[in-house]
Amino acid sequence: MSNGKGPLHEMTLKTPTEFWNDSCSTAELSDAISYGATGGTSNPTIVGQVLKKELETWKPKIAELIRDNPTATEDGIAWKTIEMISVNAAKLLKPIYDKNQGRNGRLSIQTNTKFYRDAGAIVEQAVYFDTLYPNNNIKLPVTKAGIEAVEELSYRGVSVNATISFTVPQCIAVAEAVERGITRRQKEGKDISLMSPVCTIMVGRLDDWLKVVAVQKGIVTDPGYLEWAGVAAAKKAYHLYKERGYRTRLLNAAYRNHFHWSEFIGGDMSMTITYDWQQKFNVSDVEVKNRIDDPVDPKIITGLEKKFPDFRRAYDEHGMKPEEFDSFGCTRRTLLAFLKSYDELVSVVREIMITDPDIKGE
Repeated sequence: MSNGKGPLHEMTLKTPTEFWNDSCSTAELSDAISYGATGGTSNPTIVGQVLKKELETWKPKIAELIRDNPTATEDGIAWKTIEMISVNAAKLLKPIYDKNQGRNGRLSIQTNTKFYRDAGAIVEQAVYFDTLYPNNNIKLPVTKAGIEAVEELSYRGVSVNATISFTVPQCIAVAEAVERGITRRQKEGKDISLMSPVCTIMVGRLDDWLKVVAVQKGIVTDPGYLEWAGVAAAKKAYHLYKERGYRTRLLNAAYRNHFHWSEFIGGDMSMTITYDWQQKFNVSDVEVKNRIDDPVDPKIITGLEKKFPDFRRAYDEHGMKPEEFDSFGCTRRTLLAFLKSYDELVSVVREIMITDPDIKGE
């Protein structure tokens, strides 16, 4: 565990930049809060990772869920498990939420990735999740249907966390959808005082995707350029957000190197950082200083635009329309990864359901 000191802690003290613990593990979240974390997150992938590390803690409680719900399916128990672990983690953040009037101290919980094409299903599950605990952000994918859901949920007063997002067009579409929804809500005189929407941009996953494309298409480029694609897109999105005064905050995710953290220090934004990367950053010699306004070398941007059409689509505000989000290579790759990890979570539930001797069949 951390001793509560280090660059991340220094960042929270000296700059407006915040960080979240990219997990709902109570042990990891508690430690992260001790050196400045102001939020946390869950999804089926993360809950599966928590169970791998803490199965002995949670297995009896999952078995109890199975016994108490004798007709529940594996999927039903999997979602009850996600809810249980998320609610438990949210309690750790509630004091921060209360102190900051809802701006911080939130635990994100993610809707079913299988609903990525169905705005109605996303909204229905999100509205239910919004009743589980007060200090939440509801995560949903930035697909065509997801953008529709963002507007509707914002109108209903639900604070979203738009995820599976990697590009400037996606970030702008989210921010505009939130504005439409909140504006409709305000016109009806409904309260927005505790709303705190965020848009995740998965910085490292854009880098990952361009590296895959380079291999697939035999593209030779300066390998260092491929470490800057996500940074370039996220910095552009951040500055557009600030220029336009969007009420959505940007949230960086998916770390692959220290640029994905250090290049955003000083920004009025959050970063959702996995516990292992927190430990690396906290023992690093990276200087904590304002870099959010440092531009990415134009040569890098030009080089990426020249050789990678998908970078042009990601970097240009008008590079994609919402109906193209679902087919973007990075989106497809991430959807498949999330769906696979959900299946792995269900398999953990299945193992307990079938093999626990205390669980009787009907």
